[in-house]
Amino acid sequence: MAESTQVSQDQQPALKRSIGRTVLLLFVVGDILGAGIYALTGTVAAEVGGAIWLPFLLAFVLAALTATAYAELVARYPRAAGAALYANRAFRRPFLTFLVAFAVMMSGITSASAAARAFGGDYLAELLPFGVPTVVAAWVFLGLITLVNVLGVSESVRVNVVLTLIEATGLLVIIGIGVVALVRGEGDPSRALELNTEGAAWMGVLGGAALAFYALLGFEDSVNLAEEAKHPRRDYPRALFGGLAIAGAIYLAVAFTASMLVETDVLVGSTGPLLEVVKVAGLVFPAWLFALIALLAVMNTALINMMMASRLVYGMARERIIPALFGRVQARRRTPVVAIAFTVVLALTLTATGDLGDLADTTVLLLLLVFAVVNVAVLVLRRRPTSGPAGDDEPERVEGDSARSFRAPTWAPVVGAVVSLVLASPLTGREGSVYLRAAVLLAIGVVLYVVNRLVVGRVDADDSALAG
Repeated sequence: MAESTQVSQDQQPALKRSIGRTVLLLFVVGDILGAGIYALTGTVAAEVGGAIWLPFLLAFVLAALTATAYAELVARYPRAAGAALYANRAFRRPFLTFLVAFAVMMSGITSASAAARAFGGDYLAELLPFGVPTVVAAWVFLGLITLVNVLGVSESVRVNVVLTLIEATGLLVIIGIGVVALVRGEGDPSRALELNTEGAAWMGVLGGAALAFYALLGFEDSVNLAEEAKHPRRDYPRALFGGLAIAGAIYLAVAFTASMLVETDVLVGSTGPLLEVVKVAGLVFPAWLFALIALLAVMNTALINMMMASRLVYGMARERIIPALFGRVQARRRTPVVAIAFTVVLALTLTATGDLGDLADTTVLLLLLVFAVVNVAVLVLRRRPTSGPAGDDEPERVEGDSARSFRAPTWAPVVGAVVSLVLASPLTGREGSVYLRAAVLLAIGVVLYVVNRLVVGRVDADDSALAG
């Protein structure tokens, strides 16, 4: 046919709103639970001593502050574009919108790289009768993740559901061990109250909270389900805060149990800290089985993040924000193979050049900068008229969702923005290499943006589906 028909974005069919509050809640909990608590408990202990639960508690409070901004913005824009959409609506700067989207994407890659390093540690050593170099194990692990990613999204989602159930079971085992130990009078609960830091106590707790924040990341991904939720205004805030509370309670119980039953020095020296809890427990639970559960939990974290990162790269290419090459799709499996290849090459490089703590810290740094933007965005949008020339800023209506929109207390996003910037600053004791790594990753995005701009020309943020 000589004539072709181009369907505009507005004419495309909307996503089906079929997700209820329970599914949203489970998604939030499942997205938070993962490699962070399994791998970083010992790293946090190195910052604060036995009071491991304290940085996790602080990180939970700080995450809740930013969650209030997300809850308000989802009610205003119940779409699947997340932080990039909010930045675009608030600031209307295409380059800033791109940087926010690219930072989120890169945080997924660094998170998966941290998980890959965790995979090659003590949990794997418990299962193998021979030693494997951490980098080699990490690369094989990323190869397996890539294979699942290439197979397709439906296969990946099924694997994710199974792995989420398994990783939750592992954490419940640790909590069960803690409860039995308390009943039997075993362990040393007083150790969980010891605060031992090299410098000022507040700096140690702040540094520990910055690391513990990695274990709570994932709640922000749930905004991508807003476009498919039946009643986003009513259900999303409840699911978000409920999921955070459940995950936070599990983490606090696990951290307290680990500190109560295992010497702090042992936790600090282990890349499989929760495995140490199982080994000292008086219960009959095979260490090898828990190691397997932990490895599957680590795999789930990596799979979720690599799926998200590759689809973001694909989306940016399809919206002409980065070179179109990255939007190519494999004909048979219908998966974005070039985007997947790009993200896995970056992940392989990162696992070879950074350790677990630094990669987790890079993930946190990138997302803290995004959180600062989101917290400021909600304040900016409140001051913008909802009619007239800026009429597209009027809150979007969802049929059947008549609930009153959630509105965060003004102090919450203000404090959230300030705290995000403080945690992103050198006050936490973060190594300079972490800032350098984050800068290099963002610079890659800038290069892609400039190259695409030279080839394609200007692409306004308002023209991009990625930005809303």
